[in-house]
Amino acid sequence: ITWYLDSIGNQVTLYGRRGSRHMDQFMKDRTNDFLRLPESIALTNDLDCVRDAEVIVISVNSQGLQKVMDELAPYGLRDKIFILCMKGIEISTGRRLSQVAGDNLDASNKIAVWLGPGHVQTLYHGVPTCMVIDSTDEETKRFLVDTFSSDLIRFYYGTDLIGNEIGGAAKNVMGIAAGMLDGVGKTQMKGPLMSRGTYEVGKLIAAMGGAEMSAYGLCHLGDYEATLFSEHSHNRKFGELFVRGEPFDKLAEGYYTADAMVRLAEQYHVELPITRAVYDILYHGAAPEETLNKLFSRQIRREF
Repeated sequence: ITWYLDSIGNQVTLYGRRGSRHMDQFMKDRTNDFLRLPESIALTNDLDCVRDAEVIVISVNSQGLQKVMDELAPYGLRDKIFILCMKGIEISTGRRLSQVAGDNLDASNKIAVWLGPGHVQTLYHGVPTCMVIDSTDEETKRFLVDTFSSDLIRFYYGTDLIGNEIGGAAKNVMGIAAGMLDGVGKTQMKGPLMSRGTYEVGKLIAAMGGAEMSAYGLCHLGDYEATLFSEHSHNRKFGELFVRGEPFDKLAEGYYTADAMVRLAEQYHVELPITRAVYDILYHGAAPEETLNKLFSRQIRREF
């Protein structure tokens, strides 16, 4: 995100906590495992940089967003645009991430989400993609889409904040399911997983007050290639290694989202069989192959 926003002509400052492995590496030589940041990007460990920012882009572990908001609270920020780039649902409260931010910010601030398919490994090498920006504030949404669009990323105007946030978070759970299928040698079942996964996520979105068709947009189905099939997908790789009993040392947001979605399913009385299967495997030690097989041997019914 930092590299991209700089590459299209924005003045960008990257903040990271002192002691963060990733930020310490950037401060040392401006590199990480994927790219080198140009000298035009300012680097800092001082959160005071938010005072002068017009737009504040946040990309952290979704379960850590409340902590970030707590750290920002003393600054009394007003009239800023906050963009949330992570995909998740707060487990303890069931809040969407825009709700977490909104509950902690002055009403003069605007909140948007940036969602859709994209891996730094491909974007950095010039492979284009399409993404979506959504917000309840139309002026903010249009400003961000018009300002951030380029030949590398074509942005669309989101029209359903609930659907886009839930869809974006849920695709990580489907990514773990896809990895589990890879891990048990049933990669060919990813086609049914894509179809039925989108269908069940759409049902949850609708129950929560969003538009069911949002699940078929860029936030969810549009992100499947990058999440269910890509070697770069943390969630897919985590699912594959989990069923093989091998460790994975990177963030897989779908692990937490599965828990949050099961709670939402109970709250909104929606059946989420794929999500429940992933949850049972991750949290209750259910046998992966047997649990996944049961998904496709359920009682025969109409497709829609």
